[in-house]
Parts: sequence; C-alpha cells; structure tokens
Amino acid sequence: MRDATRQGVMGQVFWYWGPVVGLAGVIFCLSALSHPEDQLPSFLFKEFSDKVLHAVEYGILALFCYRAFRWASGPVVARQAAVLAIVTASVFGITDEVHQLFVPFRESSWQDWLADTVGAVIGAMSWRSISSE
Repeated sequence: MRDATRQGVMGQVFWYWGPVVGLAGVIFCLSALSHPEDQLPSFLFKEFSDKVLHAVEYGILALFCYRAFRWASGPVVARQAAVLAIVTASVFGITDEVHQLFVPFRESSWQDWLADTVGAVIGAMSWRSISSE
C-alpha cells in the first residue's frame, strides 16, 4: 500500500510541477540563443513586440505555477497560490535577465523583467478567476 501511495504522490508531483519545470527549461534554452530571431519563426518578431512575447511566456509560466501551488501543495500554500505563482515567475524572470547578461549578442533589461512580471500577474490571476476557487 505504501508503494501505491508513493506512486500517487510522485505522479501528482510530475503532473503539476512537470509543466512548470518544462516551460522554465524552454525559456532558459531560448534565452541562451544569441540570435533568437534567426532560429524562431519570423512572424513572432514581425507581428509582436518582444515585451508581448515576454508577457505571454511568463503568463503561461505563472499559470502553471498557480496550478501547481494550488493543487500539489498543502492548504496553507494553496491559499497563497496566486501570490506564490506571481513571485516565482517574477523571480525566474530576474534570473533569466541575469542569464542573458552572459549570452553573446543578448541584452538584459528591467523592461523585459517588468513585462515578465505583468504577464505573470495576468496569467496567475486569470487562471485563478477561471478555476473559480
């Protein structure tokens, strides 16, 4: 019976935290590209501001974080899921901007971090209102 419980807990951890880790990894890899505009679909850079792209990716990250904090944590954490999701995504945005300081031909800016944080707020609060706690 213990093994079944352990598998259930591990399955829950992977189900809720896997998307968070996966998207964070994708963001990290994209940040490591010296010329992302050459390696990603061109319509992304022609149709949208880079701030919009930042807001969207961090909005999705915050949505995944909210989901994980809300459903894969204890009741104390679950009550603060929106705040924790926003803070987690925003702090990851800071680390992403620091990472870009070390990538050739990339720049780091507080405006990108601000777009990340605005996207995180929109993503977490949207998911919170949709999931109707």
